[in-house]
Amino acid sequence: MGSQETKPQNLDCGTPNQLKAGVILPAAGSGARMESITPKQFLQLAGEPILIHTIKVFAGCPAIHCIILAVAASQEARVKKLLTEFLSIETRQKIRVTKGGATRQQSVKAGLDALPDDIQLVLVHDGARPLVGRELINACLRKTREQGTAIAAIPVNDTLKQADADGLIGKTIDRSNVFRAQTPQGAQRQLLEQAYLVAEEDNFIGTDESSLLEHAGIPVAIVPGEEGNIKITRPDDLRIAGGLLGEENMLRIGHGFDAHRLVEGRPLIIGGEVIDYPLGLLGHSDADVLSHALIDAILGALGKGDIGKHFPDTDDRYKGINSLKLLEEVIGLTNDTGYALSNADLTILCQRPKLAPHIEKMQQNLAAACGAAPETINIKATTTEKMGYTGRGEGIAAHVVVLLRENPTKI
Repeated sequence: MGSQETKPQNLDCGTPNQLKAGVILPAAGSGARMESITPKQFLQLAGEPILIHTIKVFAGCPAIHCIILAVAASQEARVKKLLTEFLSIETRQKIRVTKGGATRQQSVKAGLDALPDDIQLVLVHDGARPLVGRELINACLRKTREQGTAIAAIPVNDTLKQADADGLIGKTIDRSNVFRAQTPQGAQRQLLEQAYLVAEEDNFIGTDESSLLEHAGIPVAIVPGEEGNIKITRPDDLRIAGGLLGEENMLRIGHGFDAHRLVEGRPLIIGGEVIDYPLGLLGHSDADVLSHALIDAILGALGKGDIGKHFPDTDDRYKGINSLKLLEEVIGLTNDTGYALSNADLTILCQRPKLAPHIEKMQQNLAAACGAAPETINIKATTTEKMGYTGRGEGIAAHVVVLLRENPTKI
């Protein structure tokens, strides 16, 4: 441990608008415990990524002059895109994006190095702790200004047990003066820099900024935390956060319709299945009328236009393409938007050929492309009793209705 204690300065920072304070948001982790293919800080909460919620809270505090995002190098482009999509120009002017490290400690150090020179007070806050209140932020700033350091923490109310190697209770631990650490954690800049210097000299790895300050012999003052200031780590945390925000499980309905003319010299492909028939459907792609109607229904539910907008028939990339590949791309867009397919009801209007023998394979093909269980895809085929263009055998049409459910862990 460092032998010389660095004392806090009594900084007269004036009103919040004059307070030169910045916040570092470490957001470089992968969030493995969330069981998601996407890092937790980018998962959707009430229609916005978790990290955006966190940024907005600090951006709304007049005392915060700078926000440093320490993110994985592989996520820099994604983060900058999200900032442009969700934040105003004024807010983005407060933000600097820097490369984080393999550990929280490395990410915060990178953020510390990226702070403007005139920042006197530093808060560090988990990027995946989006429900922090502004009152708590200001309380941590006041304590940091007055005493040099601060940590938001909550007294432990539950009885604490220590288990032995066999998983049996060894003893009950006295919970008096025991706290659960939260963030923000704050320090006058020179104190935090001193703590990092000592940690580097001692090869010390801490679990948070408070542990580094403690290791350097710098006392840390407690600020009463907030029960709602949860860190989103596991899927249940995301549901709890949604409940605290008054979020409901959102559903979206979409309808799709498509029709193609039957002509000679084309294969007949419906639902990804090649059907033996002397006529096939005319179109720029493989003209899979059922897949196209399903794509349109999904895009309609998302409010993202139609199939022609995303895959125009003027683009040679889509000439003759397997429509299941287009469906897979649309499902990727669905996941990116924070939704997943709940179920789809599909109706094919076809006088001939008979489609009943092929429906099970169509169901399997579409379900696989959607990453869904086959039972979520219901397919029916009907004739129009020889009425209209389908009844005369001039073409085949399809109607589809889909239900999407909000599912942020899919993105």
